Amino acid sequence: MVNLKLLNSEQKKAVEYINGPEMIVAGAGSGKTRVLTYKVAYLIDLGYDPNSLLALTFTNKAANEMKERIKELVGNKANGIWMGTFHSIFAKLLRIEAKNSNFRSNFSIYDTEDSLSLVSNIISNFEINIEGLTTNSVRHKISNLKNHMIMPKEYRKHQVKSFIDEKVADIYDEYQKRLNENNAMDFDDLLLKPIELFEANPKIHQKYKKMFSYVLVDEFQDTNKAQYELLKMLVSKDGKICVVGDDAQSIYSWRGANLANMLDFEKDFPKHKLFKLEQNYRSTKNILAAADSVIKNNKDQILKTLWTENNDGDQLMLIKCADEKDEAFQIAKYIKHEISKKKLSLKDFAVLYRTNAQSRALEDIFRREKMPYTIIGGVEFYKRKEVKDIIAYLRVISNQNDEESLLRIMNFPQRGIGSTTIKRMTAFARKLNLSLFDTMARVFEVIDIKERIQKNVKSFKILLDKYIGLKDKLSVGELSRALVDELGVLRIFKEENTPESMGRWENINELLSALSEFSTANKEAKLEQFLEDVSLMSDVDSYEGEKNVVTFLTVHAAKGLEFPVVFVSGCEEDIFPLSNRFSTDATVEEERRLFYVAVTRAKQKVFISHARSRYRFGEVAYQSRSRFIDELDPNTYSEINGGIGRKSSLRKSKKEMYYEYFENVDYEDFDQDNKSLRPGSRVMHEKFGLGKVTQVVGAGEMQKATVIFEGNNVKQLMLKFAKLKVL
Repeated sequence: MVNLKLLNSEQKKAVEYINGPEMIVAGAGSGKTRVLTYKVAYLIDLGYDPNSLLALTFTNKAANEMKERIKELVGNKANGIWMGTFHSIFAKLLRIEAKNSNFRSNFSIYDTEDSLSLVSNIISNFEINIEGLTTNSVRHKISNLKNHMIMPKEYRKHQVKSFIDEKVADIYDEYQKRLNENNAMDFDDLLLKPIELFEANPKIHQKYKKMFSYVLVDEFQDTNKAQYELLKMLVSKDGKICVVGDDAQSIYSWRGANLANMLDFEKDFPKHKLFKLEQNYRSTKNILAAADSVIKNNKDQILKTLWTENNDGDQLMLIKCADEKDEAFQIAKYIKHEISKKKLSLKDFAVLYRTNAQSRALEDIFRREKMPYTIIGGVEFYKRKEVKDIIAYLRVISNQNDEESLLRIMNFPQRGIGSTTIKRMTAFARKLNLSLFDTMARVFEVIDIKERIQKNVKSFKILLDKYIGLKDKLSVGELSRALVDELGVLRIFKEENTPESMGRWENINELLSALSEFSTANKEAKLEQFLEDVSLMSDVDSYEGEKNVVTFLTVHAAKGLEFPVVFVSGCEEDIFPLSNRFSTDATVEEERRLFYVAVTRAKQKVFISHARSRYRFGEVAYQSRSRFIDELDPNTYSEINGGIGRKSSLRKSKKEMYYEYFENVDYEDFDQDNKSLRPGSRVMHEKFGLGKVTQVVGAGEMQKATVIFEGNNVKQLMLKFAKLKVL
């Protein structure tokens, strides 16, 4: 039997309870992974068939770590468990049940970039040119609707109230139609399609409800509506389900996560038993006291008190900086100081920030100081252009209906098939209800395509057919190596011989290595499995933590990770919290939870930094420190003056003095209803975030504003549709 002596009394009770629904509220660093691991092992020891256990996590990294730990406890029996992310598990289920759906088992999975490309193509095909109706905003809207389980028909019936809504409905309709035609699903579909499948096929629904005798869910506070619906479909009201979560770490409402699921669980599973894990094993007493003093200001929470037997530890250090360059310099300085004082390594340090744009100043200073670093959540490897290009080839070889991937590679490497040719072929395909792939075989029938280009298309089709034929005869590694050699892309990049082209050459070789490793480790695995793994990989999944470098990452990406020393940078109003006086209480509460997550990543010490001024929206802005600093228990931290008092690295300009004046304007003076904007007005947009108006033109319904949002993201918006909040 599994030895439960390593668990504390509450952890042990939570593991041993198997009589019905169970919710474990697990505070930060309280050993929730250990509890889930031991519970699965305990169930197997009791005689549960591993194939009947469904364990759902939120990252592949968490699933892999948990599986390895279970293997240590029960051996190879762990291989039979259905364990993985919601998306990977239900993708597997959909492939198994493909014959009962409108999709074939080799369906492609579209990531955000693929979805954006599809939306962009639809907007172009429909010749929609409306200010404010951008590819990004439409894709975000579609994803948001899907997260709330609102499909095109329902959206059109209940939510369309304007001309723009009509256009979004048209695009949404076409988007779903094209996904079907492409034999593809986006991330949201991987959760919605199983619900549709269960509703349409009661026998299949009952098959899986009966098959899974115990369901376990990690990070339950991050589940969205569709995920919770799936859980309720698989488990009866008094069934065997164990959910583990922490309401204080619910930080994903922007992607549909619904904290109410934790509260609704009590109603939906009335016979549930509640366990609270409150002993923290990660952090010092000081760190816990500081985090608790902030999070207790949230009204919407399940009450718990974290405690630890760890020592008091150092106080948190609050660094007051002159500007973002000084902040980066101070962070580098204190990392060096901690390394020499406490004999730590670079990999023991993490620098957290609220938005990716904040990393630029840090990178500049760390390069200058010759301090190595890595960024989690930069351009992920599998999203780099040259890597996505090769993967697009593999996708088409796997699924010939994947039009987005085919469009991506039609002229890569260049083979004389230009955009005009592609448009004519696409129109021909639509007219005859053919796939673009099948149209390539009939290119000689397409009007106005020159004979030379027709031959190029035909040659391209022959190349693809060759590798489609080899797909099941060669290993994934052999197939991809032969394909890349025949395409000649490595030779092309080497001949260019620029730093950029050599970087691309290295990336493709790295991809080929990954494909070979996959083949070696999974001798029976097919190409589709590799493509699925890549599609569902998050930036955190590739984080090893072994390289001796400082880690830069957003607070969102840091969830689930821990470091001896953590720097929480940019703790200023409008940055962290990323909000304003018009934000709802719920928004501020989520930002506070995010701050709580940031502080509780640390084992030994926390540094919190804020700058007096910061370069934002193309000019200098004077900052006030975050409200969360003011909520900290004064006994838990001490303050350090960084560059304050010495000459700032930025000089005041007329614009800066204007901005300083503008900071003191009473925001309530502005007329919200009439959107009376002027150059210099600060605004909030639900999609683009915080911005500053640089120009206003026109009048009435034709009035437009040019706004520079964070990250120098410049947008021209039609005020009638923009829904800007003036600050």
